[in-house]
Amino acid sequence: MSFKITDSVTWVGKRDWELRTFHGEEYSTHRGSTYNSYLVRDEKVALIDTVWSPYDEEFVENLKKEIDLNQIDYIIVNHGEVDHSGALPKLMQEIPDKPIYCTKNAVNSLKGQYHKDWNFNIVKTGDKLSLGSKELIFIEARMLHWPDTMFCYLTGDNILFSNDAFGQHYATEQVYNDLVDQCELYQEAIKYYANILTPFSSFVRDKINEVLSFNLPLNMICTSHGVIWRDNPAQIIEQYLKWADNYQENQITILYDSMWNNTRKMAEAIMAGIIAQDKEVVVKLFNVSRTDKNDIITEVFKSKGILVGSSTINNGILSSIAGILEEIRGLGFRNKKAAAFGSYGWSGQSVKMISEGLKAGGFEVVNEGLKLSWTPDEEALKKCEKFGSQFVNAFK
Repeated sequence: MSFKITDSVTWVGKRDWELRTFHGEEYSTHRGSTYNSYLVRDEKVALIDTVWSPYDEEFVENLKKEIDLNQIDYIIVNHGEVDHSGALPKLMQEIPDKPIYCTKNAVNSLKGQYHKDWNFNIVKTGDKLSLGSKELIFIEARMLHWPDTMFCYLTGDNILFSNDAFGQHYATEQVYNDLVDQCELYQEAIKYYANILTPFSSFVRDKINEVLSFNLPLNMICTSHGVIWRDNPAQIIEQYLKWADNYQENQITILYDSMWNNTRKMAEAIMAGIIAQDKEVVVKLFNVSRTDKNDIITEVFKSKGILVGSSTINNGILSSIAGILEEIRGLGFRNKKAAAFGSYGWSGQSVKMISEGLKAGGFEVVNEGLKLSWTPDEEALKKCEKFGSQFVNAFK
């Protein structure tokens, strides 16, 4: 169901209430998502982005109810990923000669995915497209989060169509940022940044500063996923600048997996040692095999330090720990400290392997780690508490 955002702009996207994973199985979407597409009417008409391919027929049929497709003059593709461009082939069957405006990298992306040589028009930062009384101004946004990404800005209405930037995987009928549950919105926004945009933080910072230097008035930010920012839209820009600057809170997160609960006992004792040493620090503990990995990554993003523990198995580490270390490595966190711990029966390689994984992920590993054999007794648990206390001291 479409709805008007302004007299000129209509939302024509899709709410996906059932979506539970994204990017294959890589990203959890507990609250679903939206695929936001926008129809801009002036003397000329522009369609900005489409929706994910499973909804292509529904999208085109609903768009026909909103407008005669032949009245669409321009199609804007801000990003070629299939959750944005998936309905484009179905739409182009109806209006095959309509010009598509996108970046050079987006042409490569769209041709590579759909194998069609549509009427592509390549744009770069500063290029303008007149709609009559208003213009679309294009701004390349490379690596936010693909090389082909761009924003476009609508003069008159003062709307930034930001594609993936400033978005959330969040299905809601409330539509606008001031109407939804603010705790839910913040949680989905920081999760989105932590899991998707963290590796590109330097690009985020530079691009935001570039856009701000244009001194464009801003009434709304219309994202590709989640809410439309209409109430103080600059608030999410300010938040992104904080998140892009090696973000951390006064939090320590403990991650572990355990075969027979010995590593769990270590983790809990380490947590007790941290709390005894610093009553102000927030400490969170997660069994990685029983916790959503994207929620874990969000907590790692918020943390100034993490401790990671695993039993030793087959001269290695448990698969859940190996997996989360690989997730962490790929995101390239900075300005965070870490240490490893674990229990073993016969060989005890896990602590060394975890430490190497943490270093590969950009963490400052503050010590050689702590490993204990078999089931920790009272004396061993005191060692764990001391290990936790010493970890806190690394921040002083």
